[in-house]
Amino acid sequence: MTSRESDKRPNFLVIMSDEHGAKFSGTYGHPLVNTPNMDRLAAMGVTFDNGYCNSPLCVPSRASFMTGQYVSNTKTYDNSTPMRVDAVTWPYLLRSEGYDAVLDGKMHLIGPDPLHGFERQLAHDPHAELLTHEHFQWKDGCPVSDKPWPLVFEAGPGSTPMIEADDEMEAAALDYLQQPARQDNPWAICVGFIAPHFPFVVPEPYFSKYYPDNVDMPDIPGGHLDDLPPAARRLGGMFGVDYQYTDDEVKRARAAYYGLVEWMDAKIGRLLDSLEANGLADNTVIIHTSDHGDALGEHGLWRKMSMYEASSHIPIQIAWPGHLPAGKRVTQPMSNVDVTATIADIAGFDPSAYDMDGDSLMPLMNGDEAGWKNFALVEHLAHGTDRALVMVRRGSWKLTYGHGDPPELELYDLDTDPGEFNNLANNPAHATKQQEMWDLLMQEWGDPAEINAQVVQSQTDRAVIRAADGGKIF
Repeated sequence: MTSRESDKRPNFLVIMSDEHGAKFSGTYGHPLVNTPNMDRLAAMGVTFDNGYCNSPLCVPSRASFMTGQYVSNTKTYDNSTPMRVDAVTWPYLLRSEGYDAVLDGKMHLIGPDPLHGFERQLAHDPHAELLTHEHFQWKDGCPVSDKPWPLVFEAGPGSTPMIEADDEMEAAALDYLQQPARQDNPWAICVGFIAPHFPFVVPEPYFSKYYPDNVDMPDIPGGHLDDLPPAARRLGGMFGVDYQYTDDEVKRARAAYYGLVEWMDAKIGRLLDSLEANGLADNTVIIHTSDHGDALGEHGLWRKMSMYEASSHIPIQIAWPGHLPAGKRVTQPMSNVDVTATIADIAGFDPSAYDMDGDSLMPLMNGDEAGWKNFALVEHLAHGTDRALVMVRRGSWKLTYGHGDPPELELYDLDTDPGEFNNLANNPAHATKQQEMWDLLMQEWGDPAEINAQVVQSQTDRAVIRAADGGKIF
């Protein structure tokens, strides 16, 4: 790449919310959830209406975002897989050109190197520090719980260590942005908030703003839970899906989540205010994304690990004054690996030179729709399934494949069925579209049997290491 004068190179403010499904925000059309600062960011730049994570689970999704590679290429398959220490990440690329690249809060990368290219960490990552990551093996089948997921019962107003950690992250970011050094050299800060990730506890007044009168119930048509596809049935069993929460229990959990979204949105606003107050707004690329969504009771499911929209469809927004249009909505499917490629491109790197699976969004954002690949790929190679699970989205169509004999297929047209209630797979009327989507999936993903075998071998190898080392490595 060609170096540029440091004072002309753009800065990067990357804001990563956690477990934030796009549909649960006013910016993406929710009639109840208030997100004025996501709206503000939408007015400043480009909002992607069909943006996806690359895995509906924390660690593999974040490894994809750091490298711009699909999960099957990073081989960071699940929450007990450390990312390889020699992986080229976007912080490494930026630092190689003189950027100060720092992590503030969560990136949830386990193993011997928690930073993977960031020079330092401003505020701690409570998920990486406090959680013990259980190791699951597909040979044991998908776990089945005889008890309902308890965190729904705990929903309400208050504070938690996660709330305190997010406050610390905000304070550290604001301090970083006002330091004189930000005026002298290019910088990049990734602010990894925990919210709106569970626990479903949020400070007042954010809980009472939604509970009990300003919260909706999941959209579950009559008989739908009796006709779930195999992937959803397996995942539901892992969290005691046979237990039917009361309407009030569901409303309290959703109200707390909605409150957490708005509470986190206010932090985005204060970061934007700080850019303006410190004279940094005109030369900073602002990116807001998330690692995955949350089912919140849709399809009878909770948490993530699903290809349904609530779990895999995330908010993605990019603003860069003077370089990107303001107030633009993009409908073409894309994903976080494309965001990573865009960071590299803006910084002057060729994403393909670093084996990135993503493509720079700069042409698409600036109007070159014809040249865009128009698809997004999402993989789930961890717990909550007992086989490789992958989804591809092109246009309004979405194909999900679970590896096996026979294969598990789900096909949805989101234009006519946004709730994903009517599985059109193997319907003769849609055979041509199904074949088209299947061909795209095989072209972009690779050999399903080989990928499935690689995951199983990794699970076996890591079980040996854990048994010998007592789980100290990861």
